[in-house]
Amino acid sequence: MAMIDRIKGMLLAPRAEWPKVAAEPATVQSLYTGWIMILGLIGPIALVVMMSMFSGAFAITAAIASYVNTLVGIALVALIADVIAPTFGGTRDYVAALKLVAYAATPAWIAQIGLVIPILGMLIALAGAIYAVYLVFLGAPVLRKCSIDKAVVYTIVLMLCAMVVGVIISRILMSMGMGMGTSMGMGTPRIG
Repeated sequence: MAMIDRIKGMLLAPRAEWPKVAAEPATVQSLYTGWIMILGLIGPIALVVMMSMFSGAFAITAAIASYVNTLVGIALVALIADVIAPTFGGTRDYVAALKLVAYAATPAWIAQIGLVIPILGMLIALAGAIYAVYLVFLGAPVLRKCSIDKAVVYTIVLMLCAMVVGVIISRILMSMGMGMGTSMGMGTPRIG
C-alpha cells in the first residue's frame, strides 16, 4: 500500500511528496528492491506485450535489454546528479541523488503502460517523461542536490546527461545483440 501512496503522491502532489521522500531513511538496496526494480519492469513488460505480436523471441531480448538499460542507467544518472550537485550549490549524497532520480522517474515508468497502444502509447510515454523532468526540477532543491535558484539549470544539465547515458548504454547493448528495446527509447534511464 505504501508504494501506491508514493506513486499517487509523486503523480498528484509532488510538492508535498518530496519532503516526505527526503525525510525517509533509505539505502541503495532499498531503493532498488523496493522501487526501481519493480517500476522499472513496466516498460519491458509493455514492450513484450507490444512486440510479441510481431516477434516473440525478439521481444524477450529487447525487454531484457530495456530492463538492463533502466537499472544501470538510473545508477549512472544518480551518480552524475550527485557529482554535479556542488556546482549548482547542492550537497553530495548518493542516496539522496538516487532518491531524486528514482522517484522522479515514476511518471515515465507508469506512462509506459500506454506503450501497448500503437502511436498513442508513445505520446503517453512522452508526457510521462516530460512530467518526470518537472519532478526533477521540484525535487532537486528539496533533496539538496542544488540551490533553488539553480534548479532549472541543474535539471537541464542532468537531463542532457541522462540522454547521453541512455544512448551509451543502448549502443553497448546493441553491440551485444540486445538492442531494439533500447533503441526505441524503452530503456532510457527514466528521469525525463
